[in-house]
Amino acid sequence: MQVKVVKNVLSINDSVAAENATLFKEKGILAINFMASPGAGKTTFILNTLSRLAGLLNSAVIEGDIASSIDTDKIQKGAKVPAYQINTGGSCHLDANMVRQAYRHFNLDKTDVLFIENVGNLVCPASFKLGEQMRVVISSVPEGDDKPQKYPYMFESADAVIISKADLFPYINFNLEHFKQTIAGLNPKVRFFTVSATTSEGFDDWVAYLIEQVKEAKESKR
Repeated sequence: MQVKVVKNVLSINDSVAAENATLFKEKGILAINFMASPGAGKTTFILNTLSRLAGLLNSAVIEGDIASSIDTDKIQKGAKVPAYQINTGGSCHLDANMVRQAYRHFNLDKTDVLFIENVGNLVCPASFKLGEQMRVVISSVPEGDDKPQKYPYMFESADAVIISKADLFPYINFNLEHFKQTIAGLNPKVRFFTVSATTSEGFDDWVAYLIEQVKEAKESKR
């Protein structure tokens, strides 16, 4: 019975996610689902990305957390872009309907890229589609290089993997080559970006890639 209930929940969610995806495509919006464990640096990464996109693209942000508006406040203060907070009240992930309710607060006709910061968790978010065109997993150096082995589905479903806090490599036993090889074995098409918000390492490559993905989303609208 529990398996049937879970399948029904996922089926309903997938239906709404498909509606979201259709709308995003019609509007030419690139929607990105950012997933990571708590403390991996999702909000900091998004803020650094937004600062580099200012004047180039119109961005909006959906922040997902169990409680508080801390991250939304950071986005609104630091990047001055439209941002909306979803508090799940205990749920370990966002779902497609939550995202649908949130993006209604934005002018989608003036949005090029929608950043969706999922709840910090390496399990539940991977199973729930939101209507996104891109899935990005952020994994920080202090977490260690074994996360792809422990949480394979999260990395299997990723379009890009961000290795954050790269400035800490000298202080942490993190085998970057092993980390990448493990993920590539699960997901050969994944793109890797190694970044540091402290030194700005890697952000130029990431932003160039992101702009190209937005361009493709715009072209698919036609």
